[in-house]
Amino acid sequence: MVTLGAAVVDRLSLQLTLLLFLSVVVVTLFTALLTAPQRDEISEFYLGNRTMSPLRNGLAMCGDYLSAATLLGSTGLVALTGYDGLLYLCGTAVAWMMVLLLIAEPLRNSGKFTLGDTLALRLSRMQRPVRIALALCTLTITTLYLVAQLVGSVALLTQFTGEPSANTRLLCVVVIGTVVIVYAAIGGMPGATFIQIVKAVMLISGVTVTAVMVLNRFDWNIGALLGTAADNSGLGSRFLEPGLRYGGSTTNKLDFFSLQLAIVLGLAALPHVMMRLLAPKSSTVLRTSVVWATGLVSLVCLAAGILGLGATAIVGRDTIAETDRKGDAAVLLLAHDLGGAVLTALLSCLAFVTLLAVAAGLTLAAATSLAHDLYGAVIRKGRAKETEELAVARLAAVVIGVLGMLLALVSWGTNTATLAFLAFAIAASAILPTLVYTLFWRRFTAQGALLSLCGGLATSVLLVVFSPVVSSTPASFYPSVDFAWFPLQNPGIVSIPAGFLLGWLGSVLSSPEVPQSYEDFEVRTLVGAE
Repeated sequence: MVTLGAAVVDRLSLQLTLLLFLSVVVVTLFTALLTAPQRDEISEFYLGNRTMSPLRNGLAMCGDYLSAATLLGSTGLVALTGYDGLLYLCGTAVAWMMVLLLIAEPLRNSGKFTLGDTLALRLSRMQRPVRIALALCTLTITTLYLVAQLVGSVALLTQFTGEPSANTRLLCVVVIGTVVIVYAAIGGMPGATFIQIVKAVMLISGVTVTAVMVLNRFDWNIGALLGTAADNSGLGSRFLEPGLRYGGSTTNKLDFFSLQLAIVLGLAALPHVMMRLLAPKSSTVLRTSVVWATGLVSLVCLAAGILGLGATAIVGRDTIAETDRKGDAAVLLLAHDLGGAVLTALLSCLAFVTLLAVAAGLTLAAATSLAHDLYGAVIRKGRAKETEELAVARLAAVVIGVLGMLLALVSWGTNTATLAFLAFAIAASAILPTLVYTLFWRRFTAQGALLSLCGGLATSVLLVVFSPVVSSTPASFYPSVDFAWFPLQNPGIVSIPAGFLLGWLGSVLSSPEVPQSYEDFEVRTLVGAE
């Protein structure tokens, strides 16, 4: 077997991957330029073509959410930890139910371009400070997630070239980052939507076909697949029992619960996902779109579980762990065994396109918040011309993209999953409480919004700084020092309740908003403004 990871993959796989990736990039860039907003209207740049069908909207939502972590990280987690990895995938699928049942329709009905517009409609006082706080949270979340994608592109490259040189890292990050900037700055929402749909179709098709190949190898006998995976795990029946990764100590169990809480609650508050929820033309289209997205994400998670078990059954857990201790190479090792260089190249190209698409959505969301919430509403106080705001949005996309590239180069070697999960935790701790209170609590005030946004952000970051993520363990940023008094890797179990508590406290300690404002807002969330 050809070893992936530290050793060099056969040249054919690398050449095919680069050829496929460049082909997809050229086609999507050309299409993004064709579909880019032709008029200087911010609505077209922010929301794009609002006449898309529910299926296409659902594919775009699916593409916005599913990152390379689903293809590489999740399958690797299943391959190394069995039952615990499958349980982790369940949280990814369940997260969309939270969006469907609680957030999607009221947000779409009350919003315009960003969550800031919803807050401005609901809170009659202190709109500017609230928008500033929201823009700060949005920028923090999107930057963390964007850096995770760019660092992940280099990490994926190591599966072919081994440890990359400084020049190779620079070239990889600059190429990916530049393409992302073009998608976001020129294509806007129409361009980002196209790449998301292409990525979603490729991802769903790729993982489904590979999962079918795995099942066919075992004559469609799930019992045989599970039994062989357990045998080749070196752990026997323990592989199919809970506790292999997140069991044992109470700290491990709490860490897993904290992580799942951040994933399930954080999805509904991710800026690029919320932007996508505002794009459908009607509530009916939105509901159907979210149902499609939920089903498609669940299908990908199911296929990822099969791929993870198949990798252990066919390749072996020890081989996967020796190649990459995090398990990210599991799906590529499996692909090489099932389909040789061609399937390896297809899935590798798919991972690169996935990174590219998610990064484009994040950059667009950050640029929209900076241009619309910060520049248009705070600095220009709503008096900016559409052409002026559009120019700022495009400039902001360039700035965010360059900032992401610089941080990715500086933070090379950082665990990408840690950055992504921190972004989820901040979204769930700062933005989600504000969003839920805004939509459903009559007594909520601007002071409560400020406290939940700033307090949730500060609590999340503070707990991570004093956690094993930063110090005290060999995998920490600073392994040689120890100031980790918070024992968990993910702060969600503490920071999410803190965000809700601070939002409640700020509201009850301040004078209420004008009563009529909430009644008008409540009607808007129910019937919308078509």
